[in-house]
Amino acid sequence: MATFVDQVTLHLRAGNGGNGCVSVKREKFKPLAGPDGGNGGHGGDVVIVSDTGVTTLLGFHRAPHRSSDNGGFGMGDHRAGTNGETLELVVPVGTVVKSADGVELIDMVEPGMRYVAAEGGIGGLGNAALSSTKRKAPGFALLGTPGWAGDVLLELKVVADVALVGYPSAGKSSLVAALSAAKPKIADYPFTTLHPNLGVVESGDTRYTVADVPGLIEGASEGKGLGLEFLRHVERCSALLHVLDCATLDPGRDPLTDLDVILRELEAYPVPDGQKPLLERPQMIALNKVDVPDGRELADFVTPELEARGYRVFEISAVSHEGLRNLSFALAEVVEASRAEIAARPAPPRIVMRPRAVNEKPFVIRVEGGTYGNVYRILGQKPERWVVQTDFNNEEAVGYLADRLNAIGVEDALFKAGAQAGSTVVIGPEGGIVFDWEPTLTSTAELMTSARGTDPRLIQNDRPTRNQRREEYFERMDAKAEARAELQRERAAGLWTDDEGFLVKEGDDADGDERA
Repeated sequence: MATFVDQVTLHLRAGNGGNGCVSVKREKFKPLAGPDGGNGGHGGDVVIVSDTGVTTLLGFHRAPHRSSDNGGFGMGDHRAGTNGETLELVVPVGTVVKSADGVELIDMVEPGMRYVAAEGGIGGLGNAALSSTKRKAPGFALLGTPGWAGDVLLELKVVADVALVGYPSAGKSSLVAALSAAKPKIADYPFTTLHPNLGVVESGDTRYTVADVPGLIEGASEGKGLGLEFLRHVERCSALLHVLDCATLDPGRDPLTDLDVILRELEAYPVPDGQKPLLERPQMIALNKVDVPDGRELADFVTPELEARGYRVFEISAVSHEGLRNLSFALAEVVEASRAEIAARPAPPRIVMRPRAVNEKPFVIRVEGGTYGNVYRILGQKPERWVVQTDFNNEEAVGYLADRLNAIGVEDALFKAGAQAGSTVVIGPEGGIVFDWEPTLTSTAELMTSARGTDPRLIQNDRPTRNQRREEYFERMDAKAEARAELQRERAAGLWTDDEGFLVKEGDDADGDERA
C-alpha cells in the first residue's frame, strides 16, 4: 500500500447554480399581488489550499473524484436558494497545480495560499428580479449555469533547504536520522527510500530542513530507476550534499565514479525557467561510513582529489556520528548565505487583475462555410451564458433572450456580416444552440400584453395587412360592378333567370319549351 504520493490527477466538478423561481403572490383580496419568485443559489467552488500540516497527496490518490454542492432552487415569497458550500482541498506546501494539458496554473510555495480550481455555476434570477415597470409579471425565470468540470494535475515538490543526493544505500536516510529527529526507513538493500524524508536540523541559531530523496542511478534523468521521481524534489533545494559511500562492495564503484555519474544526471535534468541549474547551486561532499576501516582508508585517499575540484569534503559516519557537528554547521552557513541572497532579490511582480475595457466587444461573429450556405457563429461570454440560462420551452423566455442579444448589438453585427432572414446562426462553440435567424424589427416585448409565458412575436400572425385588405376590398367592388353590368345586359336582351337557375327569354311559356 502506498504511503506517499507526489503526483495525482483530480477530476473536479463544481456545483451547478440553482434555477430561479416563477411565482406570483396571491393574498386575500389580492389574487395577483405581483411576482415573488426568488433567485437560485450559486454553486459551490472547489478551492485548493496549501497547508504545512499535510505532507502527501495520498488522500487524493485514493479518492480523485471531488465535487462541491449545487445551489438550491429559488422559491416563492422572495426566498432565494441556498448557495452551495465551498469544497476546500488541502494540499502540502510545494504543490504545483497544472491544467490537464500540463500548463502550470499556480505554484503553492507558501502556506495558506488559495486557488479556485473549479468555479461554481451562477444561480438564475427569479421572475421578481426580472420584473420592471414595463414587464410587471414575467412568466419566466432564468436557469442556473453549470459549474466547471474537468481535470487538474497536482505535483508535489518537496520544499527543503538541503537535498541529500547519492547512490542507493549510500546512507542518506541514516544521515537524516542522525542529524534530526526524523525516523525514516533504513535497510541494507537498494531503493529502501521510496519517498522523500524531511528532517529539521538545528545548528546554533540556524534551523533548516534536509531532504532525503530516493536514490539516484545512472540514467535517472531519462527515467531509469526512480528517475524523475527523485530529481523533481531537488528543484526547490538551495544546496546539495553529495553523500558518497566509502564502504560499498559493488564492483566498479568508488566515490569518484559515483560523483561523476550523479553530476551528469544533475546536469541533464532541466529545471523550470527562472531557477538556477542544479550544478550552479552550492555543493558539498560527505564521505560516509568512515567507521568501517576500509571506508576511512578510501575516504583519506579520495579527499585530496575532491578538494582539488573545489568541493568542501567532510568525512562522517551516520552510525557513530563522527564529523556530523562540523557538517551541520557548514550546511547552516550555506543555508544562511542562500537565504540572504534570496532576501536581497527584488520581489517578484504581483499579478494584477484588471477589469475589461469599456470598449471591449462582448462578442465576435465568425462566418463559417456550410453545405447549405454560410453559418454565422456567435462567440462571447455573455451570449453563451444567456443561452444556457434560457428555458426554450417558454416562449417569453426565448423572447427575453432575443431582447438581450439585440441590446448588445448582435442583430446589427449579423447584418454587417451579411446575414439574411433565414440564415443559420449558432451561439457558442461546437455543439452550440442553432437558430434560423429572423430579424427583429423592433423590441416591444415589455409593451405587449399577452398571457404569461408566451411571446406574441413567436406566434405566426396570418392577419392581413392594411394594403392587403384594401386590395381585397377593391377586388370585391370590381366583382360586384361587373355582376351588375352583366345583369343589365341580360335584361336589355330580354333574358332573365328563373327560380331554377335557367335562362328564360321573354315571351316563352312557363314550361320553358325554349329554355336555353
